[in-house]
Amino acid sequence: MSGAASAPLDHVYVVPAFGDSPHLEACLASLASQQRASPVVVSASVPGRRLTEVAKHYGARCVVHGPNRGIGHDWNAAVDAAGADWVTIAHQDDVYLPEFGARVAAAVRKAPNALLVSTGYAELRGTQVRRHSLLLEIKRLLLAFGYLGRDEIAHTSAKRRLLRFGCSIACPTVTFSRTRTRLRFDEHMHTNLDWEAWTRVAELDGSFVHLPQILMLHRVHPDSETSAGLLSGARASEDLEMFTRFWPLPIARLIAHLYALSYHN
Repeated sequence: MSGAASAPLDHVYVVPAFGDSPHLEACLASLASQQRASPVVVSASVPGRRLTEVAKHYGARCVVHGPNRGIGHDWNAAVDAAGADWVTIAHQDDVYLPEFGARVAAAVRKAPNALLVSTGYAELRGTQVRRHSLLLEIKRLLLAFGYLGRDEIAHTSAKRRLLRFGCSIACPTVTFSRTRTRLRFDEHMHTNLDWEAWTRVAELDGSFVHLPQILMLHRVHPDSETSAGLLSGARASEDLEMFTRFWPLPIARLIAHLYALSYHN
């Protein structure tokens, strides 16, 4: 193994936070309990009264930015505050299982040309972990189709195949290289800014790596950005916008309609 491959991974978790999330403490506790420790940065545009206190309790650095200009700006500000090459955008409502960081670091060492590493996940509804749902199974099917039995894909056509039927790469599962991707999120988008970003990253030289094991829990609740996007119609509009990047408009409309059926579950 080369010295570069065996060197410690320059990695940080960034947590874009807004106000006093009731789930932030569970998120930070899960990051503090990782088998492989990495620094944690909480980036807030509208800090709540307890945010600084909770961040300090779990050893996280708190950075306040402003003004509040939406989720895309929040994510970009969080990445800017990272101070490391490899970044995981840990959503404030989600929970990371103890082996997440160690497995991701091992994957990066194994794939030195990786642009990003994603993992499997389950849904967290209240205190109940749901490992199977229509949306989860569709995303797993898309991942299987994209990777075709491999854990790493590097050709542009393969990376685009992974994304052309929907966003199979869930943002909170992703750890990406800032230096290799120069990643910036589209601040005009509200729900599909991660899908749009992966589409641009797919055009770069380098590979996508996927670990199918469930290594984090994505919380589903009525106050989440995903739920808000569904209610406002932003999700449907941006889904169609993304599908038209891969398909002629009539086919894009059909796929977007089918894709939307999974949300009702």
